[in-house]
Amino acid sequence: VLKKSLDPNRHKENRMAQMMKAAIFVEPGRIEIAEKPIPDVGPNDALIKITTTTICGTDVHILKGEYPVEKGLTVGHEPVGTIVKLGSAVKGYQEGQRVIAGAICPNFNSYAAQDGAPSQDGSYLVPRGQCGCHGYKATAGWRFGNLIDGTQAEYVLVPDAQANLAPIPDGLTDEQVLMCPDIMSTGFKGAENANIRIGDTVVVLAQGPIGLCATAGARLLGATTIIAVDGNDQRLAVAKKMGADVTLNFRNVDVVAEVMKLTGGKGADSSIEALGTQATFAQAMQVLRPGGTLSSLGVYSEDLSIPLAQFAAGLGDHTIRTALCPGGKERMRRLMNVIAANRLDLGVLVTHQRKLDEIVEAYDLFAHQRDGVLKIAIKP
Repeated sequence: VLKKSLDPNRHKENRMAQMMKAAIFVEPGRIEIAEKPIPDVGPNDALIKITTTTICGTDVHILKGEYPVEKGLTVGHEPVGTIVKLGSAVKGYQEGQRVIAGAICPNFNSYAAQDGAPSQDGSYLVPRGQCGCHGYKATAGWRFGNLIDGTQAEYVLVPDAQANLAPIPDGLTDEQVLMCPDIMSTGFKGAENANIRIGDTVVVLAQGPIGLCATAGARLLGATTIIAVDGNDQRLAVAKKMGADVTLNFRNVDVVAEVMKLTGGKGADSSIEALGTQATFAQAMQVLRPGGTLSSLGVYSEDLSIPLAQFAAGLGDHTIRTALCPGGKERMRRLMNVIAANRLDLGVLVTHQRKLDEIVEAYDLFAHQRDGVLKIAIKP
């Protein structure tokens, strides 16, 4: 017994068993694989073994240094996995259960959460220039890969697990539910914020994964003319599958003029901006009818200006709404129900698979939009 306890190889094995691989932010332009300790589990937490995660456009903003996070932070915020260990206060779940958690994981105790805005749970203001984010360090409801270690790792610690873990229905694969924690929730929120009514005309600008989900959400909410805009014909073809009635390649047509033609000069009832640039935001304003709603989903890295004429100098009764994807187990349950009921297949958005060890190459592929990539399933 004494010999075993002093065996250096045995201690080495114990140390290795307590470590995991994780993709960490090193500096702008560098995300790398490193070893980190497997997190300890507190009373309200759950430790999840990640079976599938993915890379988000927001992660690319982090990689480029456009959204500030602490050096050494594990990035990623879209977890699909299995419960390994539960905190003593977490009830109604069991080890070995397949679960997801929303990218936004509020604790539902804050004023914001109890006032109907759980995604803003803990948001706070900081002085301009200290955070590199123009005076607002956004959304402490978004904790994974922002304020706490995220999901591009072998394990992730889910805080306030009772509020945030959602069991995966039997029969659904990881790839089918991979969009639920963020992309589907965000895209659907864009449609929900657009005040869509049955029979409406909606323009969705940018058909990346979030824009495609916004297109699908607009269809489910009753829009009957959905105009999808992008510069990539392959993505526009996918938009057709997601519910678009008309597709416009902005490289070939004047989008604003074409929308006005399609609507008889009236303009669209709603527009959804899903990229985060001045150009797409301006177009989203320009295609609206008076009294229409602009639903903004983009993550912007610089100041925006509003086109004066289309804004009618402030007299046009327009509504502009922004959104962060709702989280929590009830939101996740509803989204997975849509998939389980065969109302929508988002598995088609998963175009590539990579191992966690290959995530640096995966970031390069995703950031440069090569090889028809939409989403990459990362498998630890």
